[in-house]
Amino acid sequence: MAATAASSLQIAGSKPCMFSAKNILKGNVEDIGIKSLTASWAKLSSACHVSSAQHFNRPFTSSPARFDKVVTRAISATGESKAASGLSINLKGKRAFIAGVADDNGYGWAIAKSLAAAGAEVLLGTWVPVLNIFETSLRRGKFDESRVLPDGSLMEIAKVYPLDAVFDNPEDIPEDVKTNKRYAGSSNWTVKEVAASVEQDFGSIDILVHSLANGPEVTKPLLDTSRKGYLAAISASSYSYVSLLKHFLPIINPGGSSISLTYIASERIIPGYGGGMSSAKAALESDTRVLAFEAGRKRKVRVNTISAGPLRSRAAKAIGFIDMMIDYSQENAPLQKELSADEVGNTAAFLASPLASAITGAVIYVDNGLNAMGVGVDSPLFKDLNIPKAN
Repeated sequence: MAATAASSLQIAGSKPCMFSAKNILKGNVEDIGIKSLTASWAKLSSACHVSSAQHFNRPFTSSPARFDKVVTRAISATGESKAASGLSINLKGKRAFIAGVADDNGYGWAIAKSLAAAGAEVLLGTWVPVLNIFETSLRRGKFDESRVLPDGSLMEIAKVYPLDAVFDNPEDIPEDVKTNKRYAGSSNWTVKEVAASVEQDFGSIDILVHSLANGPEVTKPLLDTSRKGYLAAISASSYSYVSLLKHFLPIINPGGSSISLTYIASERIIPGYGGGMSSAKAALESDTRVLAFEAGRKRKVRVNTISAGPLRSRAAKAIGFIDMMIDYSQENAPLQKELSADEVGNTAAFLASPLASAITGAVIYVDNGLNAMGVGVDSPLFKDLNIPKAN
């Protein structure tokens, strides 16, 4: 890692709270009564910006409220860590493989950054047809601004592997893909081969992240989706995770963590989000529970999925209505703000850390609370979609 001192990651507000318990609670624990606890909490509230009265006393409004951005902070193991308070996320000495990173503005990239900020070594798996563009952009510094970590250093990527998670082994590759010029020059890119390459290069990993999905008919209503399109969505978006964990599990160190990404459409009807993608994400969530049991019993590996809210990423823009979904979320979610990719990255770092040692088989919602709300198809935001009407 470029910043060897950055050994842990701390979640903090824009004005971090610096306090010591001995400054808040004085005297023996046995002497603490209700009044002293109340007074101590008052002192804590006044000492910490995150818990200050101005946040709790803010009046409710129907217009979007301004929220302090949550950031990740890498703190050194020396002087700065002594001054910092609270729990830290320390992934120093851990190695992570993140599958599905092809640019610098998606959830996969944000997860890689948060893991790196916490001290983990980062390996990436990138879809073969875009591998050259991604590596060229990295080499020429086009991602340097996006690579900046909270301590000012640049995220280091130990190695980028070509990967197409639709194919488990070389025997699965059809002839038209083998001869496709977009795959020319790359080799050993099936799931089985990539796992073997990582084992040969690094021996083992501690964290496995699945951040990829594809549905060739995603803009079609489910009733208009072909069998081929439906199965393609399932293959690329859910079974790919089963395959990834199957082949990487033998090299994940016991006590490790695996994380996938899903979406609210797996549990709610999202107009316009079709092609079998909702089905694929629902399958992914169901598989998370089964895989948590099997991986936990076999290797003591925890398996969780993050249900993330809408993000204006390049992949999402291809769907065609991501801006509408973001607008809908900001108007209807309990927290009326645009979701940051960093917030998903921070959650992944937590799930990968010892702080989440008893969490497995869970769907963790990081969506400003949108999952708690219903979807009203009469919203003006959906007026341009072809939503079925009653006859």
